[in-house]
Formats: sequence, C-alpha cells, structure tokens
Amino acid sequence: MADDVAAPSSTAAPRQGRAPDRSTNRSTDRSTDRPPAMSDVAQAAGVSHQTVSRVLNEHPNVRPETRRRVQEAIEELGYRRNTAARALVTRRTGAIGVITEDSPLYGPTMTLIALENAARNQGLYVSVATATRWDVATVRGSLEHYLDQGVDGVVVIASHDEAVRAVQGYRSRVPVVMVGPSELDGDVHTVAVNQYAGARLATRHLLELGHRDVVHVAGPSVWLDARSRTRGWRDAMLQAGLQPREPLVGDWTASTGFRLAKDLLARSRASDDPADRLPTAVFAANDQLALGVLHAFAEAGVKVPQDVSVVGFDDVEGSAHFFPPLTTVTPDFVALGRVCLEQMVSAMAGSPPSSLLVGSSLTVRSSVGPPRRT
Repeated sequence: MADDVAAPSSTAAPRQGRAPDRSTNRSTDRSTDRPPAMSDVAQAAGVSHQTVSRVLNEHPNVRPETRRRVQEAIEELGYRRNTAARALVTRRTGAIGVITEDSPLYGPTMTLIALENAARNQGLYVSVATATRWDVATVRGSLEHYLDQGVDGVVVIASHDEAVRAVQGYRSRVPVVMVGPSELDGDVHTVAVNQYAGARLATRHLLELGHRDVVHVAGPSVWLDARSRTRGWRDAMLQAGLQPREPLVGDWTASTGFRLAKDLLARSRASDDPADRLPTAVFAANDQLALGVLHAFAEAGVKVPQDVSVVGFDDVEGSAHFFPPLTTVTPDFVALGRVCLEQMVSAMAGSPPSSLLVGSSLTVRSSVGPPRRT
C-alpha cells in the first residue's frame, strides 16, 4: 500500500476561486513500494541517522527542538521501527513471555494487567499464554514455545505446586521470573504478595474487635497462596493464646464457600458440642469464598456482622457492593507488576536470583463488627 495520500485526479477541475493544491509531502522523493526507513526520517527532519536513533532510544543528549522535528517526521511518514533488524543488532526483541492461569481468578488477572502496564511504560511488550492445567508437561511446553519465539525473558504467574516444580527444574536460556512463590531454589527470580502478612492482618483485626472464635475457609492446599493465608490466620490465633478450629478447605469458588458455610450452619444446629457452635467470625481465603459464605448466611437468616463477621482476601471488583459490603485484604497489584518487571530487567542484566515481597492493606467495610458474645 502506498505510504502517501493519493493526489486528486488530474481530470477533476479545481473549485472555482481556489488554486489547485500543489504542496508535496516530504517523502515524495521516496519510493512508495517500501515502508519508510530511518534514513527517510533523518532526511525529512534534516538530521543524521544517529540523531534519529538517539530520539528513538530516548537518549537525553538531544536538543528539544531537534527531538520535536524528528518526532514530527516520524509521525508524518508513518515510520515504524524494524524490530527484527533491531533484534539482530541488540540481541533483544523487547518481548516478554507470560504464562498465566486459564481462569477468571482475580489475583492472576490483576497481576497480568499490572505487569503489562509496567512493561509498556518501559517500551516492552508482553505475549501471553494461558495454562489450562499446571502439570509439568504443560508448563514446560509453554516455556519451550517462548524460547522458540526468541523472547527476552519469561514470567510465570502461578503459585500452584505443579507449576513451581516445572519451573524450578527447568534449565532456561533466558531469565525466568515466577510470580507467586515467596522464594525458590535455583536460577529463578521470584516476586509475590506477602500472603502470610495479609492473612495475619485480617485475623488480627477480628481479634482486636473482640472475636475469639475465627473460622478460616481455606483455598486449595496445592496452592502456595492458600497455604500461606492459612498459616497467617493460624499463627495470629495462636499468638493471641487461642486454639483455632481446623480450617474448612475448599477451592476458590463462591459455590464452595456457600457449601462450606451451609455445612457449618447445619453442624451448629444439629450438635450441642461447643466445638460445633457457630463462630463469631469467618476469614475466607478469597472474596469469592466470602461471597458464598455471605449467601449461605443470608439464606439462613444469620445477620452479618451482628451474628457473624466476614472478611475476604483480594478486594475484587464489586466487593464494596456485596451485601453487606465486604471487609477484605487489598494486595498492591500495581506494585506487584512494577516489581515483577524490575526483577525481569535485573535478571536480563545478569543479576543473580532474588526474591521480593509486596505488601497489602486491609480495606474495612461493614461486614465486620464486635462479636455479640465474647
């Protein structure tokens, strides 16, 4: 396709009272059977090839007026960098592969969005592959795919045990950063939300309100996040001198939270054992589980927070509009994406493997209050 706008047909008469437009584009002396090159930009801006390169690479030693002329020429000509040629020179493609969960789970989704935004701000782009399951063969197949594509590095967003095993035992020619585990052996950089601290924060808030019986609705035990959140809850209880009940273990879905809460209600009504009584508070391992718990309590006529307080984890979109609005742990996903990219850039520069943690805050809403009984 020709790069220049087609001139009006010579058979069309100009409008009366207006001279024909005889202006020409700067690039008219350039052959229109090829895309514009850097040399065309240099000629149009009246600068050297090296100056155009400096502008493209955001080199600071370019005068503002010169930078403006080059940028105007780039826009006018529709110039696009030849990434293949650039890769041959720099041995960098500017691409990062990302392997993430093939599911609507909020944490991985928000991490991916934050990572993509951080990469774009650094002039990098991401290519995403979703894993339908976290077995070793699937994860390593995705890693091999990205190596064949010539990416500069790979990010794996997963805290599933199988994914960890697959990445930890894989010898990669490019840096690998894993989002989820707090620490790994081998040549893998890691970055994670401090799940343990977030769970302790939620549990301690309930304890400070006066609760002494806080039940935990846990995520699946094959996930590091779930185990860390369970450990944070349990340690907070033990450090307060309380013996916690066994957690109610499920998956990450609202339907499971609903079922586990229904079971809890049924046991409390069928038994006189104090160990089976309805707790004064529930800490759910994510907001979807908490949503199911709220549904079961509402259906049974249990008032939240008057009868039972409920806390979640993740602060998903819409959690402020649960009924009642949900108190929840809010991970700093923006920081997670930024730190993940920093880890990748550091790894690409040859830095040794390191592990970094990102914090969380507690967003308090009306699903919690002091217990009716102590």
